[in-house]
Order: sequence, then C-alpha cells, then structure tokens
Amino acid sequence: TVAAFDSFRFVIKGGLAGAAVYMAYDQGLLGSGTQGAEALRKAQAALPPAIQEWTSYLGWEVRAAQLPPTPKFDFSPSDSWNKGVQTVMSALSVAPTRACEYTVEGWKYVKDLVK
Repeated sequence: TVAAFDSFRFVIKGGLAGAAVYMAYDQGLLGSGTQGAEALRKAQAALPPAIQEWTSYLGWEVRAAQLPPTPKFDFSPSDSWNKGVQTVMSALSVAPTRACEYTVEGWKYVKDLVK
C-alpha cells in the first residue's frame, strides 16, 4: 500500500509538472524574449481582476483602496537573455586561456609538493 501511495504521488506530481510546462509553453514563456515580455504584460493586466474575483467568490469584501498596488516590473526578458548570452560567450572565449593558467599553477603546486 505504501508503494501504491508513492506511485500515486509521483503520478500527481508528474501531472502537475507537465501541466506547468504546458501552460508556460502555451502562454509564450518558452518562446522568444518578446513573447515572454508580452506574457508578462498579460499577467500584470489580469492580476487585479483575478484578485477581485477570488475575493468575491470567497465572500470577502475587499475595496480597491484596501488592495496593494500591483507591482511594476522593470524587466525585459529579451535584455536579460542577451546579457546571459553575452556572459556565456565571454566565459567561453577566455576558457582556453584560463585552462592553461590553471594547468600551469597546478603543475607548480605538484612540483612544490614533490620537493
């Protein structure tokens, strides 16, 4: 029975993970930077009405003045992507030089230990 319960939990978690990946793909989060920026704008526009709907569904009376303002993100997925690509390419361009330097330092260390 414990194995069946663990299997059931694995199936549930796998289903939730698959659904999350599908939703991210469907909303354009796994696409280009402009698609990600558009998805972020959609989420920012949909958040306040969704909160109002949930609070009315739960029976809570929430006035607009009580709700905190929606956070404004100054985030550009395309700029972040480009910065990440530049960082990776920079690291790859100096990798052979750094590997040679570390090899020389390693040999010096080994020679000092052998003395």
